Amino acid sequence: MTDVLNLIGGARVGEPEIARRNPADPGEVVAVTPSSDASAVDAALTAAVEAQAAWAATPAPARGAILLDAADLLRSRQAEVAADLSREEGKTLAEATGEVRRAVDVLRFFGSLGWRTSGEVLPSALPGTTIFTRHEPLGVAALITPWNFPIAIPAWKLAPALISGNAVVVKPAELTPLSVAHLSDALVEAGLPAGVLNVVHGPGSVIGDALARDHRVAALSFTGSTRVGLGLHRILGERRARVQLEMGGKNAYLILDDADAHAAARVVAASAFGLTGQACTATSRVYCTPGVREAFLGALAKEAESVTMGPVVSEQQLAADVAAIDTARAEGAEFVAGGRPPVGQFLPPTVLTGLGHDSSVVREEIFGPVVAVLGVESYEEGLDRVNDSRYGLTAGICTQNLAAAHHFAAHAQVGVVKVNRPTTGLDLNVPFGGVKDSSSNTFREQGTAALDFYTWSKTVYMGHE
Repeated sequence: MTDVLNLIGGARVGEPEIARRNPADPGEVVAVTPSSDASAVDAALTAAVEAQAAWAATPAPARGAILLDAADLLRSRQAEVAADLSREEGKTLAEATGEVRRAVDVLRFFGSLGWRTSGEVLPSALPGTTIFTRHEPLGVAALITPWNFPIAIPAWKLAPALISGNAVVVKPAELTPLSVAHLSDALVEAGLPAGVLNVVHGPGSVIGDALARDHRVAALSFTGSTRVGLGLHRILGERRARVQLEMGGKNAYLILDDADAHAAARVVAASAFGLTGQACTATSRVYCTPGVREAFLGALAKEAESVTMGPVVSEQQLAADVAAIDTARAEGAEFVAGGRPPVGQFLPPTVLTGLGHDSSVVREEIFGPVVAVLGVESYEEGLDRVNDSRYGLTAGICTQNLAAAHHFAAHAQVGVVKVNRPTTGLDLNVPFGGVKDSSSNTFREQGTAALDFYTWSKTVYMGHE
């Protein structure tokens, strides 16, 4: 058991009160954290404001060097960090190790951008004049991160914020405090000045609300539920603060007759059951045209029976997953795989069919290893069904028809399209985000596009006379 305290102004502070248990072994207490209130947020923001100007004045290559050193430290501790991530979140050790490596690579990517030219030089119609642009840090950024990627998502929010010259206050998920502790330890040990990074543990309804309402927060980046995200958007919008939201998804896959049924099943199984289905990009509804439906269902059932998964993250999430399965059963669903009671917090991967397109299980996010398979008569009907959702994060299509693949890429109403690839997983150098109720439809995360959220552009006219 580890006491995980707040990090405020370079000091670890707070009284450990809230126990986090191992979802695979609920008798094991993994970590104990403070249950902080608004006073801790005030202290963290005070420290961030005091540190931000000096951090912004630090040359970008020097800021990048700290991120690169932190990446090396995190890489050297990969086994320990991955083990702790697995214990607190429930990922398999292989999945946890992959996530730690992702955080290392994110730090390296953004650290290297410290040597990139900032802004551009533009021609002027005026004689004796040069125009150039500058990218200025916003000030203090608040980051609210989820439990399902407890080190990767904090890393891909922190790194662009820091390399841009902002100070940050991070509110980690209550279920996964250890991963952010490892990340912050690496950054502090790499030489990040006191106050540039602050971490406050506590209830989201208290810490998140205090961050959103404080005028010292110039920008807030949030990953979590649509309900909470839209509430934060309203608060920040009233004072015109910058906000970035990555929220829910009900991601669809379309399987066409020309697809290889077994290959399609492997893609969907990876999308639906990898990470225990606890990814905002997980596939949870599949539409099949008539010629491939039966073969695909049989292949997917075999994949579901052979998959290796970790436990569901918490008793509350498990109860929500089981309730969704019970609803499907009451609506007449046929269980092609799964449907059995959980063992502890381990829920069998579940494949449902026989449901209507308006079923709540088909339309509402579940966030667990549950996928519904429905029939459609044509590609056109399938595309309509994919787009018939309040969410628009990711979608996929399995086909060998290049024209259909390109048409789908152009007309699927989502932020990320996958062709013959799982809906989960994204390279760290490409923009990520959704549309509709999956996003604030503003700034993208990851890649160089992530820098746009944490900076503002200034245009300078330089006369030579």
